[in-house]
Amino acid sequence: MEEKKTETRLNKYLSEIGHCSRRSADKFIEEGRIKVNGKAVVMGQKVTPQDKIEVDGVIVEDLLEDNIYIAFNKPKGIVCTTDTRIEKDNIIDYINYPSRIFPIGRLDKMSEGLILLTNDGDIVNKILRSRNSHEKEYLVTVNKPVTNEFIDKMENGVRILDQVTKKCLVKQIHKNQFRIILTQGLNRQIRRMCEYLNYRVIKLKRIRIMNIKLNTKVGCYRDLTKNEMIELQAMLSNSQKNFKN
Repeated sequence: MEEKKTETRLNKYLSEIGHCSRRSADKFIEEGRIKVNGKAVVMGQKVTPQDKIEVDGVIVEDLLEDNIYIAFNKPKGIVCTTDTRIEKDNIIDYINYPSRIFPIGRLDKMSEGLILLTNDGDIVNKILRSRNSHEKEYLVTVNKPVTNEFIDKMENGVRILDQVTKKCLVKQIHKNQFRIILTQGLNRQIRRMCEYLNYRVIKLKRIRIMNIKLNTKVGCYRDLTKNEMIELQAMLSNSQKNFKN
């Protein structure tokens, strides 16, 4: 009796073997950059390990020997994209890591600081899942003095992108600088929040993602430590369990 082949959604399969995140895979499918067994694919299509998958004409292989988790201090001006064909100042070419990796989330071009990169597609989805409310911490410098009114409004939510932002923690550090801890990741959220209150961001640096802190020089990266990974996995596991309950 012939053994039944296990089918997996194409985006999930590419994520699991370390080729790219599910979000990137969906984008590649929409752009017509992926073929399976020589034929164009559709969103939601399923594949097996025996299928011949090509991205931009290159056959995809199982790239995962060991999972990679690195913390990178992104300089201002670098774009968090894996599309090296279009953006010359992309994070992949800048780091030039010897194995295929991709960023977990984004940090806009004019911002700097901590971003995590990996070849583990599953952890990407767990960290980015907004319902888990994972903390991200930033240091922000603005163009004029921070007031108590500004802090109060930032903490309690302002209307951007047709919604009111979630409550967050904000603390003044210096005259024109504050620290903010978010549990959501709207597009250019901090910049838009400040603009809503007639402030302009001069400098924005991310200094923490969950339990991972920024402690490398600008433009440098490091492997996550064993203890960091143990704590991170525990936090991700707990958030999943809490959501199911």
